[in-house]
Amino acid sequence: MQASLSFAMLVAMTEQAQRTRQRRRGPELEAALLEAAWHDLVDVGFARLTMESVAARAKTGVAVLYRRWANKDDLVIAAIRHFGATHFLDIPDTGSLRGDMIALLSSFGGTRVVFAATMSAVFSGLMASAGLTPAQVREMVLPDRPQSGQVFARAHQRGEIDLDRVPPAVLTMPFDLVRHDMLMTYKPIPPERVHAIVDDLFMPLVAISRPR
Repeated sequence: MQASLSFAMLVAMTEQAQRTRQRRRGPELEAALLEAAWHDLVDVGFARLTMESVAARAKTGVAVLYRRWANKDDLVIAAIRHFGATHFLDIPDTGSLRGDMIALLSSFGGTRVVFAATMSAVFSGLMASAGLTPAQVREMVLPDRPQSGQVFARAHQRGEIDLDRVPPAVLTMPFDLVRHDMLMTYKPIPPERVHAIVDDLFMPLVAISRPR
């Protein structure tokens, strides 16, 4: 009786799992596939990730992946873009540009360190696999602007910065430095380093273009 009951439960669970997989359609299915690809990328790295391993993690057939992405390179790029689009940083509002930048850069830890470490392997993997240059990989997987537009827009409204005059390189410089540090150390940025970037580099450069 107990054996029959256990078998019946197993059959029911299997049928439920099959119905769950069948219910995934369109954007929901694609999101599940991209999340599986991202977790596989973090766990095993670019070199060991395969279309088959992602399909197994997503509990689907490999043909489902190939209907959406022609190869592993395309899947990895899509997974990284999906991660960036669904994992936003909390945008601070301290009342000053300096305070906002310190808070924003200080929040680059944990998940972003994992992202930086993963990206390091992806860059070398895509360059070798697809014959891309570092600039081409960056253009494909990283957003055009960091998640700082709100910070700069508020600073512009307060008169702390003139977005029509300040060079774009000045605005991206703090984030480039933080990204470089994370790629070199795979650790969160120390507070003293954040303050040095903001107070010794960013704010003096911003001051040059500040409205009179």
